[in-house]
Amino acid sequence: MSFRGTKDKVTAGSVAPDFTLPSQSGETVRLKGFLGKPVVLFFYPKDNTLGCTKEVCAFRDGFDEFGMLDAEVIGISSDSVQSHRSFVEKHKLPFTLLSDQGGKVRRLYGVPNSLGIFAGRVTYVIDEDGVVRNVFSSQIAVEKHVEEALETLKSISA
Repeated sequence: MSFRGTKDKVTAGSVAPDFTLPSQSGETVRLKGFLGKPVVLFFYPKDNTLGCTKEVCAFRDGFDEFGMLDAEVIGISSDSVQSHRSFVEKHKLPFTLLSDQGGKVRRLYGVPNSLGIFAGRVTYVIDEDGVVRNVFSSQIAVEKHVEEALETLKSISA
Protein backbone atom coordinates (compact mmCIF):
# COMPACT_ATOMS: atom_id res chain seq x y z
CA MET A 1 0.00 0.00 0.00
CA SER A 2 1.45 3.35 -0.98
CA PHE A 3 0.83 6.47 1.07
CA ARG A 4 -0.28 9.81 -0.28
CA GLY A 5 1.09 13.06 1.03
CA THR A 6 -1.38 15.39 2.73
CA LYS A 7 -1.41 17.61 -0.38
CA ASP A 8 -2.63 14.67 -2.48
CA LYS A 9 -6.26 14.27 -1.44
CA VAL A 10 -8.73 11.65 -2.59
CA THR A 11 -11.42 13.50 -4.57
CA ALA A 12 -14.65 12.65 -6.37
CA GLY A 13 -13.74 10.50 -9.37
CA SER A 14 -10.69 8.94 -7.66
CA VAL A 15 -10.50 5.21 -7.10
CA ALA A 16 -10.78 4.75 -3.33
CA PRO A 17 -7.42 3.61 -1.95
CA ASP A 18 -7.60 0.14 -0.45
CA PHE A 19 -6.59 -0.42 3.18
CA THR A 20 -6.85 -2.94 5.99
CA LEU A 21 -7.61 -1.95 9.61
CA PRO A 22 -8.92 -3.63 12.78
CA SER A 23 -12.57 -3.14 13.74
CA GLN A 24 -14.09 -2.68 17.20
CA SER A 25 -14.36 -6.47 17.44
CA GLY A 26 -10.67 -6.92 16.55
CA GLU A 27 -11.61 -8.38 13.15
CA THR A 28 -9.43 -7.27 10.22
CA VAL A 29 -11.46 -5.30 7.67
CA ARG A 30 -10.33 -4.55 4.13
CA LEU A 31 -12.09 -1.91 2.04
CA LYS A 32 -11.70 -4.01 -1.12
CA GLY A 33 -13.88 -6.67 0.55
CA PHE A 34 -16.89 -4.37 0.06
CA LEU A 35 -16.59 -4.04 -3.73
CA GLY A 36 -19.97 -4.67 -5.30
CA LYS A 37 -21.86 -2.44 -2.88
CA PRO A 38 -21.62 1.25 -2.02
CA VAL A 39 -19.65 2.31 1.04
CA VAL A 40 -20.00 5.42 3.18
CA LEU A 41 -16.58 5.91 4.75
CA PHE A 42 -16.41 8.64 7.36
CA PHE A 43 -13.35 9.87 9.20
CA TYR A 44 -14.01 11.53 12.54
CA PRO A 45 -11.65 12.96 15.18
CA LYS A 46 -12.27 11.09 18.44
CA ASP A 47 -14.61 8.73 20.29
CA ASN A 48 -16.73 10.15 23.12
CA THR A 49 -16.42 13.81 22.17
CA LEU A 50 -19.50 15.97 21.71
CA GLY A 51 -19.33 16.50 17.93
CA CYS A 52 -18.19 12.96 17.14
CA THR A 53 -20.88 11.40 19.31
CA LYS A 54 -23.48 13.55 17.55
CA GLU A 55 -22.11 12.48 14.15
CA VAL A 56 -22.00 8.73 14.83
CA CYS A 57 -25.48 8.86 16.37
CA ALA A 58 -26.75 10.62 13.22
CA PHE A 59 -25.27 7.77 11.14
CA ARG A 60 -26.88 5.31 13.57
CA ASP A 61 -30.27 7.03 13.27
CA GLY A 62 -30.04 6.94 9.45
CA PHE A 63 -28.74 3.38 9.34
CA ASP A 64 -32.00 1.83 8.09
CA GLU A 65 -32.08 4.28 5.18
CA PHE A 66 -28.47 3.39 4.30
CA GLY A 67 -29.50 -0.27 4.43
CA MET A 68 -32.37 0.33 2.01
CA LEU A 69 -29.76 1.73 -0.39
CA ASP A 70 -27.59 -1.40 0.18
CA ALA A 71 -24.77 0.78 1.54
CA GLU A 72 -22.15 -0.21 4.09
CA VAL A 73 -21.35 2.46 6.71
CA ILE A 74 -17.82 2.50 8.17
CA GLY A 75 -16.33 5.02 10.60
CA ILE A 76 -12.60 5.59 11.12
CA SER A 77 -10.67 7.39 13.84
CA SER A 78 -7.29 6.93 15.49
CA ASP A 79 -8.87 5.59 18.68
CA SER A 80 -8.00 2.07 19.84
CA VAL A 81 -10.04 -1.06 19.20
CA GLN A 82 -11.02 -1.04 22.90
CA SER A 83 -12.18 2.58 22.75
CA HIS A 84 -14.26 1.80 19.64
CA ARG A 85 -15.75 -1.28 21.32
CA SER A 86 -17.04 0.73 24.29
CA PHE A 87 -18.18 3.61 22.03
CA VAL A 88 -20.21 1.17 19.89
CA GLU A 89 -21.77 -0.47 22.95
CA LYS A 90 -22.55 2.82 24.69
CA HIS A 91 -24.35 4.30 21.67
CA LYS A 92 -25.67 1.04 20.15
CA LEU A 93 -23.94 1.68 16.83
CA PRO A 94 -24.99 -0.86 14.16
CA PHE A 95 -21.98 -0.26 11.90
CA THR A 96 -18.25 -0.89 11.93
CA LEU A 97 -15.69 1.46 13.46
CA LEU A 98 -12.07 0.99 12.39
CA SER A 99 -8.99 1.83 14.41
CA ASP A 100 -6.43 3.87 12.45
CA GLN A 101 -3.86 4.29 15.21
CA GLY A 102 -0.97 6.30 13.78
CA GLY A 103 -3.24 7.82 11.10
CA LYS A 104 -1.85 5.96 8.07
CA VAL A 105 -5.23 5.62 6.35
CA ARG A 106 -6.14 9.22 7.23
CA ARG A 107 -2.94 10.32 5.47
CA LEU A 108 -3.59 7.91 2.58
CA TYR A 109 -6.89 9.69 1.92
CA GLY A 110 -5.42 13.15 2.54
CA VAL A 111 -7.87 13.98 5.33
CA PRO A 112 -6.77 17.40 6.59
CA ASN A 113 -6.39 18.57 10.16
CA SER A 114 -8.55 21.44 11.36
CA LEU A 115 -6.65 24.43 12.71
CA GLY A 116 -3.54 22.31 12.25
CA ILE A 117 -4.30 20.31 15.41
CA PHE A 118 -7.63 18.49 15.32
CA ALA A 119 -8.14 15.47 13.08
CA GLY A 120 -10.48 16.38 10.24
CA ARG A 121 -14.03 15.17 9.69
CA VAL A 122 -14.53 13.96 6.11
CA THR A 123 -17.07 11.57 4.55
CA TYR A 124 -16.45 9.67 1.30
CA VAL A 125 -19.23 7.98 -0.65
CA ILE A 126 -17.74 5.14 -2.69
CA ASP A 127 -19.76 3.37 -5.38
CA GLU A 128 -19.93 -0.39 -5.95
CA ASP A 129 -16.97 -0.19 -8.35
CA GLY A 130 -14.73 1.49 -5.76
CA VAL A 131 -14.93 5.00 -7.26
CA VAL A 132 -15.38 7.95 -4.91
CA ARG A 133 -18.59 9.71 -5.90
CA ASN A 134 -18.68 12.45 -3.25
CA VAL A 135 -16.42 13.94 -0.61
CA PHE A 136 -17.91 16.07 2.14
CA SER A 137 -15.77 17.86 4.70
CA SER A 138 -17.11 19.87 7.63
CA GLN A 139 -15.84 19.97 11.18
CA ILE A 140 -18.99 21.70 12.46
CA ALA A 141 -21.97 20.51 10.37
CA VAL A 142 -21.74 16.97 11.74
CA GLU A 143 -25.26 15.85 10.79
CA LYS A 144 -24.80 17.19 7.23
CA HIS A 145 -22.39 14.29 6.62
CA VAL A 146 -25.34 11.88 6.80
CA GLU A 147 -27.53 14.07 4.56
CA GLU A 148 -24.80 14.42 1.92
CA ALA A 149 -24.09 10.69 1.93
CA LEU A 150 -27.77 9.77 1.54
CA GLU A 151 -28.30 12.30 -1.28
CA THR A 152 -25.28 10.93 -3.13
CA LEU A 153 -26.35 7.32 -2.69
CA LYS A 154 -29.84 8.13 -3.97
CA SER A 155 -28.40 9.85 -7.06
CA ILE A 156 -26.13 6.83 -7.74
CA SER A 157 -29.03 4.38 -7.54
CA ALA A 158 -31.37 6.57 -9.64
